[in-house]
This record gives sequence, structure tokens and C-alpha cells, in this order.
Amino acid sequence: MTPSLESAKYLSEYKIQVQFSDGFEGVIDLKNELWGEVFEPLQDINIFRAFEVDPELSTIVWSTGADLAPEFLYQRATA
Repeated sequence: MTPSLESAKYLSEYKIQVQFSDGFEGVIDLKNELWGEVFEPLQDINIFRAFEVDPELSTIVWSTGADLAPEFLYQRATA
């Protein structure tokens, strides 16, 4: 089971620092992941950096309706 996302902090460009319930912290760069109808609006850096952590979904979400699977975030952070 994937640990819960505890916090996420915008760093720069398309990089986000994430921390999980197992204590793991890492930085993910989502620059190359923002394609397709749901994610293309996030190419606007002002929209991208306005994410929030949704504790119920245990992931980051945007007001555009985009979100990423917590498993994806954990995998990218630990890679």
C-alpha cells in the first residue's frame, strides 16, 4: 500500500517537494507529464503552482479538475 501524501510544496518551474506518511521526502519534476486534455492547462505556471493537497485522495489536486495518482507521486519521488 502506498503511504499517504502528507504535504507538498511548490519549489520552482514544475518541481514539487513531497512528503509521505512513511517519512520519505522527495522532489518530483512534472514538466514532461503535463500533456493531454486534463493536464495541458497546468502548463501555465500560475495554474500549476496553485495545487492543493487533498487529504481524502492523498494526492495533489488542481482547481481545473486535474489530479495525479498517489502511487505515481510516490514512485516518481523515490526514483
